Formats: sequence, structure tokens, C-alpha cells
Amino acid sequence: MTPRWRLPLRFAVLGYITLLILLPVGTVFYRAFQHGLGAAWDAVTAPDAVHALWLTILVALIAVSLNTVFGVGVSIILARHRFPGAWLLDALVDIPLALSPVVIGLALILVYGHSGWFGDWLAAHGITVIFSVPGIVMASMAVSLPYVVREVLPVLQEIGTEQEQAARTLGARPITLPNIRRGLVYGVTLTTARVLGEFGAVAIVSGAIAGKTQTYTLFIANSIDNLDPQSAYAGAVLLCLAALLVLTVLTLSDRGREAWHRKAPA
Repeated sequence: MTPRWRLPLRFAVLGYITLLILLPVGTVFYRAFQHGLGAAWDAVTAPDAVHALWLTILVALIAVSLNTVFGVGVSIILARHRFPGAWLLDALVDIPLALSPVVIGLALILVYGHSGWFGDWLAAHGITVIFSVPGIVMASMAVSLPYVVREVLPVLQEIGTEQEQAARTLGARPITLPNIRRGLVYGVTLTTARVLGEFGAVAIVSGAIAGKTQTYTLFIANSIDNLDPQSAYAGAVLLCLAALLVLTVLTLSDRGREAWHRKAPA
């Protein structure tokens, strides 16, 4: 690229990001605090807002933990074992990336709802999945399923099995987890961000009952519908701060991965 095009291209990129992200997000911050810090604080400490926040944190803890275990297990299976149908398992992991979250939520209702495949059996045993916390957790797990696998699997394929075989021969402890920790942190961070920001699938399976099954994204949407913009703006700022925290972790993890690759033997 010639030097004369570098500056215009930079301005074009910055303008694009400003129009799509910086300006809208900046407006949200302005609206959240235009009536003072006290009004924003009152909005995010209202009972429904606090319940929605804690429910979101609970769902994230469960969904991220289970998807981390699943993701590491599937990555090890795909990287270390050869079996018929491995390509199918690899493709199935990516289905949530191709499907709309609304479709995923509807599919969960068709299977676990009162009129679904397992609805009668679940009802007979007093188990409620749809319009309750288990349904929210399942929807969050479904939409965030691929991220740990897609970050850990390439790391396992790159490092190979030589170190693990050497450790096993010498009677040392397994070294798989230390070797994949950079990719694992990256995958867990992406999964957390996806769960915190999920709306479509959760809106379908939760019922969005205030104080019961309303996550924070649903609380923001409900505040807009109920003509309570202050709560919506303040809640959006809180989610933005969570996103900035996730971005910070991603950046630090990415720098760590680059440093690891520089130190790793060819």
C-alpha cells in the first residue's frame, strides 16, 4: 500500500467504527448519566434490576463452567483420537454459530416444553425446564457451545502429543491443561461474553417474568417497553462495563498467547 493511501484508510476505518460503535455507545453513556449519578444508581439498584443481574451472573457461572468442561473434552477427543464420525461431531459443534438464537430457543421449547417430546415425562416428575432457570441455562449453553472448542482445539493440534507422551513415560503428571491454558482462557472469556449478552434464545425460553426469569438483557428490553429509559440506559452501561472487562481479559490473553508462541520451540 502506498503511503498516500494510509492516512485516508485510517480515517475511513476510524469513521466506520465511530458511526457504528463509539457514537451510539457514547450516547447511551450520556443518557444514563444526564440526570446525575444518583438516578443511574437508583435504576441499577432497583429490586428487579438486582434480581436480573444476579440471575445473569448465576446463569453465566453454570453455563460457562459446563461448556468449559464440555469444550475441553471434545477438543481432546477431536485432537487425540481418530474415529468414524469425528467430522460430524466437529460440524455439530458449530451449529449454534449458524442458527439464529431464536431458532435455538424455539427448538428447546419443542423438546422440553409442556407439549414437547419430554414435556409429559418432566411434568410427571415435577421438573420444569421452560420458563424457569434450567431453560435459561440450557439456552445460554446452546448459543455459547462452540467457543471453548474452537479456541482449545487448534492449540492441541499445534502442540501435538510428544510432550504428553514424554511426561507419561517419565511418570510425570499430565501437562495437557498447562499447555492449553492460553486458549482455554480465551475460549472461556468469549463464552462468558456470549452468555452475558444473550437475548434471543433466552427471551423465548424464559418468559421474561420480572423478578423470576428475567435476565439483564431482558430487563433492559422490558424497561424500554415500559417507557423507563433511565433503567434501560443505566443497565446498558453496566453491560458495557462488563464487555470492557471481557475485552481487557481478551487483550491480556492474546498478548500472553503471542508471547507463548514466540518462546515456543519451532
